Amino acid sequence: MYVKLIVCFLLFASTALGQQLTKKNVLSQLHAANGYWQAQHKPQVWSFWDQAAYHTGNMELYKLTKKKAYLAYSTAWAEHNAWKGAKSDNKQAWKYTYGETDDFVLFGDWQICFQTYIDLYNLDPKPHKIARAREVMEYQMQTPNSDYWWWADGLYMVMPVMTKLYKLTNNPLYLEKLHEYLTYADGIMYDADAALYYRDAKYVYPKHKSANGKKDFWARGDGWVFAGLAKVLQDLPKDDAHYASYVKRYKELAEAIVASQTADGYWTRSMLDPEHAPGRETSGTAFFTYGLLWGINNGYLDDARYEKAAKNGWNYLSEVALQKDGKVGYVQPIGEKAIPGQVVDANSTASFGVGAFLLAGVEMYRYLNR
Repeated sequence: MYVKLIVCFLLFASTALGQQLTKKNVLSQLHAANGYWQAQHKPQVWSFWDQAAYHTGNMELYKLTKKKAYLAYSTAWAEHNAWKGAKSDNKQAWKYTYGETDDFVLFGDWQICFQTYIDLYNLDPKPHKIARAREVMEYQMQTPNSDYWWWADGLYMVMPVMTKLYKLTNNPLYLEKLHEYLTYADGIMYDADAALYYRDAKYVYPKHKSANGKKDFWARGDGWVFAGLAKVLQDLPKDDAHYASYVKRYKELAEAIVASQTADGYWTRSMLDPEHAPGRETSGTAFFTYGLLWGINNGYLDDARYEKAAKNGWNYLSEVALQKDGKVGYVQPIGEKAIPGQVVDANSTASFGVGAFLLAGVEMYRYLNR
């Protein structure tokens, strides 16, 4: 009798999980999350990184569904910002340390918007859509500086801009500078032993340690890098001189990421010290899930461990992070590190977290469609 009950339970559980992980249900979850966000937030907001990261996810969902409302939303945002990031026209005053004003044109947080402008251009090629992107990036590439990407987030913000613009222009300087800037970033942030990135030079071990004396790798920071590399590999020519090195770095990150996932499918904010800032976190988890699924879908990751990790990540995102009303919860607020004691709960949401959720869900749909 007991054996029968156990078998029946297992069959029911298996069937239930199978019903949950279907293309229809994934698409429904994506529409719920995106519909909620767009209903609650007008598109007429600035083009800084937090909003621009959302649009990278919205555009991927549009490419999948062709839902006109999604395209209209990103178009309205781009038009509101005149297809620009930071808006200064005085090149002598352009800066790239950290700044939220219009003179920080060369700061990557103001350049991520170009990803969406380029996507919109590809759908309807009108030169004004990418004029500012080309002006800014081509000016930057003519400078002697290499230290533009000094924080991990910047690798997601700008690396894909370089490869997207290369595809449009065939200008080899985009790929040369991509490698030059990444080499600088690696020199100050990459830990070869852990195969992970510190958020920036302030957090390098042993100068900085987690609450328990360990190396402190911020999940969203490494999520930015991992997702950024996936986007680069989408557009990078396979005959590029550094193609193999990008693939190697992407795979090394994947290995380290899978090894640090919790049993519940999410990644804690400090990846190698779960007790530093324990509990659920959605933005890093979503970027990791996206990066893993993209690698599986495109033949870069063929080990069953990656598939299991990606499915566990999506199960957390779709069943725990996604609330019944469509809100994507458990998103750590804007910041640059894992903060002990910081409250991150079901009501914690943010534009960039929704964007990452959409990226992961679109790749899950594509995985199920294979």
